[in-house]
Amino acid sequence: MKISELYSDVITEDLKYEYKAMLNPDNPVKWAKTIIGFANGNGGVMFIGVANNGEAFGIDLDEVDKSKNLISVVNDRHIFPHAKVKYMMRSVDADAERFVLAVNVTSSDSILRYRDGDFNETVYIKGDGNTTPATPEEIIALSKKKHGVDNETTDVEYTEQNWAGYVDLCREFRDDSSIPTIKELQNEEIVSKEGYAKSGFTMFMDNYTDEDTLICCRLWPGSNKVGGTLDSARFKGSLAKVFLETRAFIERNTKTGWEKTENGGRRSIRSYPKEAIREALVNAIAHRDYSISGTQIDVDIYCDRIDIVSPGSWLLPKDYYEYAYGTIPSIRRNTIIAAAFDVANLMERGGTGFQTMVESYKDSGEELQPMVIISPGFLNLRLFDRLYKNAKSDFGENMSDKDRVIAILKDEGPKGIKELQRLLGRKSRSTFLKDVINPLIESNIVYRDGNPKSPTSRIRLKEK
Repeated sequence: MKISELYSDVITEDLKYEYKAMLNPDNPVKWAKTIIGFANGNGGVMFIGVANNGEAFGIDLDEVDKSKNLISVVNDRHIFPHAKVKYMMRSVDADAERFVLAVNVTSSDSILRYRDGDFNETVYIKGDGNTTPATPEEIIALSKKKHGVDNETTDVEYTEQNWAGYVDLCREFRDDSSIPTIKELQNEEIVSKEGYAKSGFTMFMDNYTDEDTLICCRLWPGSNKVGGTLDSARFKGSLAKVFLETRAFIERNTKTGWEKTENGGRRSIRSYPKEAIREALVNAIAHRDYSISGTQIDVDIYCDRIDIVSPGSWLLPKDYYEYAYGTIPSIRRNTIIAAAFDVANLMERGGTGFQTMVESYKDSGEELQPMVIISPGFLNLRLFDRLYKNAKSDFGENMSDKDRVIAILKDEGPKGIKELQRLLGRKSRSTFLKDVINPLIESNIVYRDGNPKSPTSRIRLKEK
């Protein structure tokens, strides 16, 4: 029986349909990439129990159940964000003992990728009868398709009077303190040839009032969200305004101290380098996903770090740390917003923002280096306080690392492996797991909450 006898509109494998004889549980990426490709495209149907030539031989009910369960497990463990699927069965024989299982995949609002380990993610796109890893250029095009673009020409005419806050931003940060000419804005395609602002640039207008530029700032007394805030603020309006107000909030709630120099003198040092704060904020604003309604950028200042969390998935197929230093492709989710910051000398086109943050921490230890924490749908830029005492001095030099982990979990709650490793100053992840975490798990003192390979899993104390 041909598949067309069960589904009259299905003739061959193409952008909408693909055939699978069986699902191999030992190599799930071979078929999971089809689900991801459909979700990243316009949706589609994967038929199980159909040969490459379109012959529908079917699978029995036991294999149908196994296939559904396998898809569910792989979707939960390897596909992020998770794909939305529905199932349909049609029998291929008169006795209804064998069936073709149709896996209907819905087009996703986000970019899906296959995660294999902590730092190996691949975006797949559907071709005509095949599914392949997306190139950086294809990811850019896919991002624009998924999230829309911010370069639509509006009917708002650009004038310096209506963009006074943005003009002042340019005066502060441009090397010559100049303001951009209309010709310069047109050359960067921020303003059309007729003088009308692109949609992303309207978000820098003085009278911009939409909620999508909201940044929520909070100062916490400890290293987690416990005990009530010591200071908080909500900023919205022009992107120029919220950037400056957020920067001011951070500066007034962080410290300046002293450190010894090599010749025995002292020099002043801020908890956080100004360059790192500036780059982190600009990147969060420029790269956030403004299509996700009801969200905002969150800036949380703790006793030992700042977390700047913005909505939007990581667009590249691999984790940041898998790219050689300085070679990360520059992919901009919001091209006009990024270009406006570039004109103000606050952002470079080469994708060097995180590199600038790292450079500003070059005199700090390895445990204090900035981090990018990737979660489904969100990115967290984490900066560490250079004046904060490390965990060993906090908990006492005579405590074992196992006792320090227990003390940290009691005091601050669940933590990820990477954060615990940093707090204890352990350089080797494998040794840290072998010497500290695994023995605590085996002793039934702590447990791992979540998939061991997932960066969102946490170590928790067991309740007594």
